[in-house]
Amino acid sequence: MEHTYQYAWIIPFAPLPVPIAIGLGLLLVPTATKNLRRVWAFPSVFLLSIVMILSADLAIRQINGSPIYQYVGSWTINNDFSLEFGHLIDPLTSIMSILITTVGIMVLIYSDNYMSHDQGYLRFFAYMSFFNASMLGLVTSSNLIQIYIFWELVGMCSYLLIGFWFTRPIAANACQKAFVTNRVGDFGLLLGILGLYWITGSFEFRDLFEIVNNLIDNNGVNSLFLTLCASLLFVGAIAKSAQFPLHVWLPDAMEGPTPISALIHAATMVAAGIFLVARLFPLFTIIPYTLNLISLVGIITVLLGATLALAQRDIKRSLAYSTMSQLGYMMLALGMGSYRAALFHLITHAYSKALLFLGSGSIIHSMEPIVGYSPDKSQNMALMGGLTKYVPITKFSFLLGTLSLCGIPPLACFWSKDEILNDSWLYSPIFAIIACFTAGLTAFYMFRVYLLTFEGNLNIHFKNYSGKKNSSFYSISIWGKKGTKTIKNKFLSSKMNKNERTSLCSKKTYPIDGNVRNMMQPFITITQFANKQTSLYPHESDNTMLLSLLALVLLTFFVGYIGIPFDQEGRDFDILSKWLTPSINLLHTNSNNSLDWYEFVTNAILSVSIAYFGIFIASLLYRPVFSSFQNLDLINSFVKMGPNRIFWDQIINVIYNWSYNRGYVDVFYATTLTRGIGGLAELTHFVDRQVIDGITNGVGVTSFFVGEWIKYIGGGRISSYIFLYLFYVLMFLLISNLLLSK
Repeated sequence: MEHTYQYAWIIPFAPLPVPIAIGLGLLLVPTATKNLRRVWAFPSVFLLSIVMILSADLAIRQINGSPIYQYVGSWTINNDFSLEFGHLIDPLTSIMSILITTVGIMVLIYSDNYMSHDQGYLRFFAYMSFFNASMLGLVTSSNLIQIYIFWELVGMCSYLLIGFWFTRPIAANACQKAFVTNRVGDFGLLLGILGLYWITGSFEFRDLFEIVNNLIDNNGVNSLFLTLCASLLFVGAIAKSAQFPLHVWLPDAMEGPTPISALIHAATMVAAGIFLVARLFPLFTIIPYTLNLISLVGIITVLLGATLALAQRDIKRSLAYSTMSQLGYMMLALGMGSYRAALFHLITHAYSKALLFLGSGSIIHSMEPIVGYSPDKSQNMALMGGLTKYVPITKFSFLLGTLSLCGIPPLACFWSKDEILNDSWLYSPIFAIIACFTAGLTAFYMFRVYLLTFEGNLNIHFKNYSGKKNSSFYSISIWGKKGTKTIKNKFLSSKMNKNERTSLCSKKTYPIDGNVRNMMQPFITITQFANKQTSLYPHESDNTMLLSLLALVLLTFFVGYIGIPFDQEGRDFDILSKWLTPSINLLHTNSNNSLDWYEFVTNAILSVSIAYFGIFIASLLYRPVFSSFQNLDLINSFVKMGPNRIFWDQIINVIYNWSYNRGYVDVFYATTLTRGIGGLAELTHFVDRQVIDGITNGVGVTSFFVGEWIKYIGGGRISSYIFLYLFYVLMFLLISNLLLSK
């Protein structure tokens, strides 16, 4: 065991050679590095695979009963202050490491093809590898200072990747919004860390838990101040995991490339806030009211995220609000004390949501030849529909991800979400009702996304793309250079040349700009020179992208079984509880979550029924079979029968406007914070220029005029000076006597 654990320090450092080598290559031999740019995908995947194998080995050892391992070394030492560094290997670390590496590998393989036409290909893989290293360093950190350092590095990578296409103003604004919003949470996290150090004199987790527990037992600490410090730590988690009210950056972060959304904003970085609360869970459980605050923020986020996803037209923003809502479920579970349920849902949601985001990227990829390389159009579900016959594999994978997120058995999220819903009934009936209602909303808006995208008829007319007219392609990427090349919608077998490219087993050709063509080298995709046909209709993604989707489909199918709470024939099938045993023992909680079949089915009936009801309502409103009713005349006639038709219309409009306008939270921030800070800045500017500068300038002008006046009165005669002096003295005495006499 020691032999394996001594190599655990490799985990955060393994991905680092790729960004270092790319940076040095671009600095020293830029031409060669760009010409061989497709080669860099291989070491990115290979090094992350090494980390995945090591993480899996550590997880297996923990399941078999290995204890928690921690290595600590001195960093800074003096008489009064000691700062240490090291790595902590426990079930939480291994869970996060496996999530980061497995999803990361799938995303890197997917990205090799998705980003192949982009000029920023090298920059993309450098950022991604550095992010993976930072995230792995975060989850293996042994103290709060290390966590904060990697926390900021992860935030920096998120800023760079959200603004990857920084020439687009909307992407530049999105990364700035994410940066500013997360700075609020990071400042709270820093204050909380410093406050705890002031109380305990340590940054190490075990020392913090023991010292705070002893101080509380002996009344040796102000409980209000301790609660404030814990709340400030939680503020950092609120911002990073997009919890209310610091959630506003997440939907705008969808302006980055879709693989970024799958890795950072669905499976890993947004889970950092959940990880922080789970890491500090022994601390939060002994501090009054902290868990209540966590559960309250969680339930608000659950409901808010679901309602804001109802009317979104952008497919990635819908998934972003879904992520926000599911992260709220995890935070709610932690606030209720359901440590196991929260981590279980973290695992199942990561794979399901990564599948959905990569599926949305495949959809966007298929729509580009139709609507042009514009994210406002290629991500707009109003322009989709009827994609089933064009992208059947993407449709299959997206459907499974949707069913999983809806909580349909036996897919992954069913097992974890059902456990959270059951625990919520024991914690608070009000919270349970909200959580169950939100589960229905989840099923509704997720099937809305699915039906709008794949069912019915394609909402784009093809008359302008029939081959009689020309259509323009962007030559590099959707958001790369704006150079275009005009091609015709005909067979191009006789015209295919070095300016066109096909992918592995692909039947599509892509016109390519000369600068990019010179930089392209195959890694996972290869160049084919057979006769191919170009289609301006939606098309299925290439094999490497589909490979990632199918791998995530398998994980979505089977990963939920690690947490099945059944006892059968005397054997405990609950692998997750065995995995978490060291952490559960540290928390002094009961790890027995086993249920018999009857109890489990009884508990699951409600949640599954709610999910199916949400799917039914979505199908009723959006399934194309109802198009024969001419704009849902059946439903409209039912509404018209009652006297409250105007009332119901107003309710629907209010709900739609609330959802489409993001709950007016952004408007509120723009009105209060942005304008308020702008007004304060203008007031400060006025005081600085008119008051402070005015006083300074007034003294100078007064001195100038006084000097000029004295210059003319001064004649150099002492008798005149004595006369003026005596005159002023007499005037002073006279005025003083007059005032005293009164």
